Amino acid sequence: MPWRLIVLIVVCAILLVFIGLNLSNTCDISLGFKVFPAVPVYVTVFCSFILGMICSLPFIVFKSLKKAIKKENQQKTESPPDTIISTPPSSPKKLGGLFKKKPGASGKSNDTGPYGID
Repeated sequence: MPWRLIVLIVVCAILLVFIGLNLSNTCDISLGFKVFPAVPVYVTVFCSFILGMICSLPFIVFKSLKKAIKKENQQKTESPPDTIISTPPSSPKKLGGLFKKKPGASGKSNDTGPYGID
């Protein structure tokens, strides 16, 4: 079922009901230097909503730019170096005292790593 279409139709229906109920409700809007008399309430609500969305745009753009920069920096650190001379792989480190016999412990113990590999 096309849920997006159903949601769009429901939102439009609610919007039309809201506008129809507020056609006769008017208010005066003062911007300090100019007064707009008899402005319908639904126009005030929609303008406030759109102004809020416009004010949130810089925050959304900043967040997406920050995420892109972080991803770019992460890719730079993960990329292999551009050197021709390769270094030999380092030997694996031994796991300190995980498989060593503890002093005073009873029973058999090997000084080797797991599966008998040193």
